[in-house]
Amino acid sequence: MLSTILQVALGGAIGASGRYLSGVAILRLFGPQTIPLGVIFVNIVGSFAMGCLVVFLGQRMLTHLNPLLATGVLGGFTTFSSFSLEVWTLIERGDVGNAAFYVAISVLGALSGLMFGVHFMRWVLA
Repeated sequence: MLSTILQVALGGAIGASGRYLSGVAILRLFGPQTIPLGVIFVNIVGSFAMGCLVVFLGQRMLTHLNPLLATGVLGGFTTFSSFSLEVWTLIERGDVGNAAFYVAISVLGALSGLMFGVHFMRWVLA
């Protein structure tokens, strides 16, 4: 268990550093934009990488690397990749209704949580 936690922690540090450096690179390439291009970039690239990774690791019988690579590196790079994998798994199982519900509740719930957090902290600090 401790070994797995250390794998996730190491992978997370690598992924989060990659996310930060990607954001810096996108900012330098395109300058400030009205939409967060760096976040969009890591979400799309990370989701693509997650799709490739789970198939590769599964077919090569290397799923023991999931904590380091999928949860750690890609989870640290973008949690959106894990979300995308979960939605795709539901769709592949034919559970399109629950996939749609999961997307809607995740996006609306996360936005609501963020808005509540912003307003709550503004109230606390006022």
